[in-house]
Amino acid sequence: MTSASTSAGLARIGADIGGTFTDVVLETPTRRHSTKLLTTYDAPERALLDGIALLLAEAGLRADDVGLVVHGTTLATNALIERRGAKTALLTTEGFRDVLEMGTESRFDQYDIAMDKPPPLVPRRLRVPVRERMAADGAALLPLDEDGVRTAAAFFAAEGVESVAVAFLHSYVNPAHEQRAAALLREALPGVTISLSCEVSPEMREYERFSTTAANAYVQPIVASYLGRLDQKLRALGFGCPLFLMLSSGGLTTVETAARFPVRLVESGPAGGALFAAAVAAERGIARMLALDVGGTTAKLCYIDDGLPQSSQVFEVARVHRFRKGSGLPLRIPVVEMVEIGAGGGSIARIDGAGRLAVGPKSAASEPGPACYGRGGADPTVTDADLALGRIAADAFAGGKMRLDAEACATALLALPGLRQADAPARALGISEIVDEAMASAARVHAVELGLTLDARTLVAFGGCAPLHAARVAEKLGIDEVVIPRSAGVGSAVGFLRAPIAYEIARSLHQRLDAFDAGAVNTLLDAMTDEAHVIVRHGNAELPRGERRTAFARYRGQGYEIAIDVPARTLTVADAELLTAAFETAYRAHYGGLAVKLPIEILTWRVAVATAQPPVERIPEPAQRRNAEPDGHREVLDPGLGQVRRHALYRRTELRPGDTLSGPALIVEDETTTVVSPAFDARIDGHGYIVMTRRK
Repeated sequence: MTSASTSAGLARIGADIGGTFTDVVLETPTRRHSTKLLTTYDAPERALLDGIALLLAEAGLRADDVGLVVHGTTLATNALIERRGAKTALLTTEGFRDVLEMGTESRFDQYDIAMDKPPPLVPRRLRVPVRERMAADGAALLPLDEDGVRTAAAFFAAEGVESVAVAFLHSYVNPAHEQRAAALLREALPGVTISLSCEVSPEMREYERFSTTAANAYVQPIVASYLGRLDQKLRALGFGCPLFLMLSSGGLTTVETAARFPVRLVESGPAGGALFAAAVAAERGIARMLALDVGGTTAKLCYIDDGLPQSSQVFEVARVHRFRKGSGLPLRIPVVEMVEIGAGGGSIARIDGAGRLAVGPKSAASEPGPACYGRGGADPTVTDADLALGRIAADAFAGGKMRLDAEACATALLALPGLRQADAPARALGISEIVDEAMASAARVHAVELGLTLDARTLVAFGGCAPLHAARVAEKLGIDEVVIPRSAGVGSAVGFLRAPIAYEIARSLHQRLDAFDAGAVNTLLDAMTDEAHVIVRHGNAELPRGERRTAFARYRGQGYEIAIDVPARTLTVADAELLTAAFETAYRAHYGGLAVKLPIEILTWRVAVATAQPPVERIPEPAQRRNAEPDGHREVLDPGLGQVRRHALYRRTELRPGDTLSGPALIVEDETTTVVSPAFDARIDGHGYIVMTRRK
């Protein structure tokens, strides 16, 4: 398509910066172009801008032909995990200096006397208490000691602090003291970023609120600087279109909002992948789905029922023990619920302390990358195993743009110590089976945690590495249907372009349903709704918007809440019965029964506003089927049989809707390769998706 035909800015760009690859997608009304480049850690925007330039040239477009750029990044996540954030201080209520260290005083491992907890992002010497106190109902018990704030500011300046988190007790009810402290800090510390808990996470439970605010402050200078540079460079290149950032909740927001609340970006890439999978579910009418997103660094699994990904209000980052809930830093933000494990293409194989072969969570990333990349990496990885097994060809990786070093791959595999004498393919088979079982085990455990089952589910696989392993994971899980969408290798970036402009706001307001104050609730919800609409409207005032309200309720005395829907209208006292019925239905679904004669209370209210999305087009299956002709064959070591099998080779670009083929086969495209195991047959559906069905 020429630039003349897209002069109205109909082209759109999605860009996802991952731990190993930067994926860029350009869509016009009739075509989709995509590319993968190695992530440039020293300047993440460089690979992104290079990818955009490459695709514009390929599509014959100019910068002013682009109407939208959507971006997701791991910058905030990596800064938290690797402790590369700004020098951060915490100003808090006197007596609560050690909340970040004490946490909830729970132990994620009851029997480990040497249990490690993640160290706080703010060291104790930079956590400064100040006299002030708000009551739980918002009444001021002690006035703010303004001289104490000024003294703290002078100390922060002397220490070279770059960012300050302000987190006072009960500020979610009355933010006056936090707001005044922020004004004093800005006056004394020009150029230092300030994060307020009443803005970042205005909900009860001080540990989660303090932790989220500290994390926001810790990454804010880095993310704000990066977004400013990226926005400036895009403008300099002639892009006049909006730049939106992907949120962890699956919505889009502006650069300004993202720079204020960068903690909401921590799971932006995986959230885009979940939206991509949800769109596939809608297009194919899949009611029960397991989405598998495997990139260069991690594997993400998300359950999607009735077209909606599971969601959560709390997320943990930088876990000390990767699979142990409670071993990370809690962030109270809206997020797509998923499990993430170190099982990507760059995950490093090693011999553990017990002399066993293990894979991950450490990754070779893009620098130096897997041994086969020929960039100095000496450790064997999952990608090296895939090359040694024959699943990928050394001269066809990334569409032939990157030649793999088979000799370096074999050397790395044979260097693994402590294994019996075995050739490189046999060792590669062990690595592949371990990583596939890790993904299958994570899917089983996550299903149990959510109260779901794997019965009658379809596995949708995307990301550069997932199509290579999806069939084997499905075999382990007993799943009979696997779907590999178009552009699977850059699925998260495509998902960005399916996301609505959206924003969620939460506030805590305690309400017992047997003494329901409809007026107070309506005042709160109306204020939240207005605030969310302002943020969403800033993105595009013309787009129609929808609204969803949620409450988090529990029986009095319980420690955790469950979500119930709240009507998006003015509530009355009579609605207490409606909310009671909604809670009992949800509680019964979660726990199988009800706790009788206990009062029900709501602690937190949430409002989500999002732009309306266009209806999804469902294309029927082709009426006629025809056998596809292979382009050649390749010898591949099959893990299910433990022996080399001759696999037919197909180019995905040459397959058309209605084409069918039988495993074992390899379907090759520029961003990835789909392995059709001997247990599956495959066909191309009306959308151009590969649909693998287990052979009866």
